Amino acid sequence: MTKQQQPAWHLLIVSVPTSGATLRMRLWRSVKSLGCASLRDGAYLLPDINNHSEALTELAEQTNAEGGQAWVVDVVPRSFEDHEAFRALFSRKEGYASLAGQLTQARKELGIQSPAETAKTLKRLRKERDAIRHIDFFPDEASLAAEAAWDDFEDAVKAALVADEPQAEERPIPQLRIADYQERTWATRRNLWVDRVASAWLIRSFIDPHARFLWLDSPSACPEDALGFDFDNAAFTHIGDRVTFEVLLASFGLDSDPGLVRLGALVHALDVGGPVPAEASGFEAIMAGARARLADDDALLAEIGSVLDSLHFHFNKERSQ
Repeated sequence: MTKQQQPAWHLLIVSVPTSGATLRMRLWRSVKSLGCASLRDGAYLLPDINNHSEALTELAEQTNAEGGQAWVVDVVPRSFEDHEAFRALFSRKEGYASLAGQLTQARKELGIQSPAETAKTLKRLRKERDAIRHIDFFPDEASLAAEAAWDDFEDAVKAALVADEPQAEERPIPQLRIADYQERTWATRRNLWVDRVASAWLIRSFIDPHARFLWLDSPSACPEDALGFDFDNAAFTHIGDRVTFEVLLASFGLDSDPGLVRLGALVHALDVGGPVPAEASGFEAIMAGARARLADDDALLAEIGSVLDSLHFHFNKERSQ
């Protein structure tokens, strides 16, 4: 038999005992993962591509070994119309439509999500997209439209992340005296996230105990007499590879405190990436929960400030033991 004469389709025929609930569930997950089309209960079709023959044979052998009965047979459509009917069974239009709906909703939320939340959303939706593409054996117009929608969504995510995060400046970090920065007004963007809330805590706890904070709708609303932090052209912002919290540490000579340095590593990882400390995921979860629950940034700073107090104490205590 020549290659051109080989069957174009494979059919898995399965019979599972009524008592084989575990086997039935495992079988269902396997055929779903492979992207099989169900002709009826116990009959699953796949095109002869992507090593499907080997995958179905392995699944049949596993089913037989666990008390079921399974066979893999080759199927040859009798006509072009039958072949096209088989192909139609593998349309992923519904899956792509569901993904498109999720992308639309996710784009609406980009402006209110934190960078970490946006990254999680992107990761989750990418996983769903890849799962559909993996079983899209016959790409069509729906596939092309989905790819265009995905590219648009990725561009929107990148724009949102860039807009939310200050661009790192390339300049020396100034060496400043804490005594010169007392009872000042400090300002940053509202809807605090990790770097901003940690920087505000650092300012009030170690630099300016009587600091007054302004939470800005836009950096352009920052008063001239206020000390801006964590936005473009602010007095204190990202410099080089350091986030605002780390710049404040270096500026005021606080980087001799091991606990603050460890907090800086945590803030850095959650804000711009990098090695992730063990405590980072827990702090991020607490931060996300508090941000969703509390009505304003003053309340958020008070609550997360207590968490940062405890982490700082813990880090220094660990070092002393």
